[in-house]
Amino acid sequence: MAGIRGTALVTGTSAGIGAVYARRLAALGYDLVLVARREDRLAAQAAELKAAHGIRAEVLRADLTADGDIHRVAARAAGEDISLVINNAGVGGYGPFAQVEPEALEGLAHLHILAPMLTTRAALPGMLARGRGAVINVASLLAFSGAMPPGPLPHRATYAGAKAFLVHFTRTLAGELRGTPVRAQVVCPGMTATEFNGGYPGTMSPEDVVTASLVALERGETVCVPGLAAAEALTALEQAEAGMLLGSSTRLASRYRTS
Repeated sequence: MAGIRGTALVTGTSAGIGAVYARRLAALGYDLVLVARREDRLAAQAAELKAAHGIRAEVLRADLTADGDIHRVAARAAGEDISLVINNAGVGGYGPFAQVEPEALEGLAHLHILAPMLTTRAALPGMLARGRGAVINVASLLAFSGAMPPGPLPHRATYAGAKAFLVHFTRTLAGELRGTPVRAQVVCPGMTATEFNGGYPGTMSPEDVVTASLVALERGETVCVPGLAAAEALTALEQAEAGMLLGSSTRLASRYRTS
């Protein structure tokens, strides 16, 4: 028997936030497609979740820095059983931009931009046709850090830029989906206690990140910042963006005129 809520495809499930999503969703009655590079961890995780919750858990080993694996995952996301896609897989790729190896930059762009975009594109037509579904993209609070130079924040031009793409992609997509039964959400956690960041004091638990995301999804929130108490900050951001867009004209601004 299929999961009572359909099947959730979750990337980066072998540890951290992705592993917590998998556990929570299994408890809620979702079948799972577990996607990550470490197949041994995925197999153990699948067996544990099947035994604990009586759901189906499929293992899909994939390296989302590789084109072929991205397309395999996207093809699975197009399956008629998929009702939820969570694009969570990520790596840091920190370092001064001029010093980071081009191959590393390419891999990061594949993982944080191309893979979520193509997986989302594959899943949406079926979700819309079936009249249910959601996509959650896991970004980062660093998506909003463009005005802050390195120190104490890391050198992060590509990482923060890729996460900013996820924020704007998801927000704009949510606008396209308005009026349909399909939702899009972007989650922007700060420092989180995972293998990715290490166990630094003062970091948020991945359990809290996932709790915020799932509560926000039920409430229909497009942007979820788990540690942000002042929700009006997001409203202020939207107003500032609208001011930039609507406050510009086709005439050269006086501050740029030289004569």
